[in-house]
Amino acid sequence: MLIKFIMVGKLAILRISNVQIISVKINIQKIQPYEADGIVYHADTCLPLIDAFKRKKIKFKALARHTYPGDRLDENTIGLNSIGYWDASEPQDWGLDWHRNEGLEFHFLESGTMPYSQEHREVVLEPNDLTVTRPWEAHKVGGPHVGMGKFYWVIIDLGVRRPHQEWTWPEWITLTPSDLTRLTTILRQNEKSIWKTNPRVRECFLRINKAVNTDKNGSNASRIRLLINYLLILILDLMDTDDVVLNETLTDSSRSVKLFLDELNNNVTDSWTIERMAHSAGVGLTRFTYHCKQLTNLTPMRYLTIKRLELSKKTLLEHPALTITEVAYMCGFATSQYFSTVFKKHEKCSPNEYRLNHGATKQGLALESVCDEK
Repeated sequence: MLIKFIMVGKLAILRISNVQIISVKINIQKIQPYEADGIVYHADTCLPLIDAFKRKKIKFKALARHTYPGDRLDENTIGLNSIGYWDASEPQDWGLDWHRNEGLEFHFLESGTMPYSQEHREVVLEPNDLTVTRPWEAHKVGGPHVGMGKFYWVIIDLGVRRPHQEWTWPEWITLTPSDLTRLTTILRQNEKSIWKTNPRVRECFLRINKAVNTDKNGSNASRIRLLINYLLILILDLMDTDDVVLNETLTDSSRSVKLFLDELNNNVTDSWTIERMAHSAGVGLTRFTYHCKQLTNLTPMRYLTIKRLELSKKTLLEHPALTITEVAYMCGFATSQYFSTVFKKHEKCSPNEYRLNHGATKQGLALESVCDEK
């Protein structure tokens, strides 16, 4: 899983220090981070999970690579980033907050219940529920705390971060080309996230449980590869019998640009260039510009400016003690002079005039509301 945070000097060092003092095996070798929307996504060290294990709140076992917790996976399963489970038999006080994966993730709940959210949907998973999470889909486990239950996961890195990018499965995935193409197409061209499974899927995860528990320095690599291939076949069978409706537009590059623009709202203060925006969206400069104009009727930099102005208006009113220069920098403008020029052109008044006029209106409405209550 990937948790999103901006690497800032000592903060990153502090997180690594926290990992080193925990007894669960952690490999802190660096994984190439994925940068998108001004945010650097690093492999999640699952600190809340590790802390819960350290406090004996849960049973936990995993095989992993990079910064994921667990015993180390070897070169025989390259492309598999983490496989394991936790077993919570008492109420929990932790959760895994919103994050994205650097791979395709399957969750399976063997028993109990589990609060789960993906994109804009919040549910409570029940026994035998399987979740499918694509790399670009934000999700969290817990509401805010995880439930009591036995919860499995498998994370496979496919070398993609955006919907339009082609998937590359690990070389040890042995499905026939036609089956693998069919599975990939279904997973890419629909957005269904939760599937009710059958006894065969459950039995497969029970065998994964045993393989993970008994692995010694990669001794079960062959079994794990076999079980993951079998799991993919079972998932393909499950999806083939569910009459899934496919939508080719879900893999169009315009969707990747739209996802970027939606996420940009939370990161407008970064030092964006049009080249960096296109790179973050995972498309070429010409295609990015074209899709942005189609989606917003604005050029990319004009769209960014509008978003920064929206943030500046909110900041001016909510933080009256800030100077115009401070507001400019906080909202991503290089200088206060440029901010004032752009603001006046767009709003037909200066930032100070906007604050005075709208601030007074806001105070008047608040006073009027208080008088009405009396």
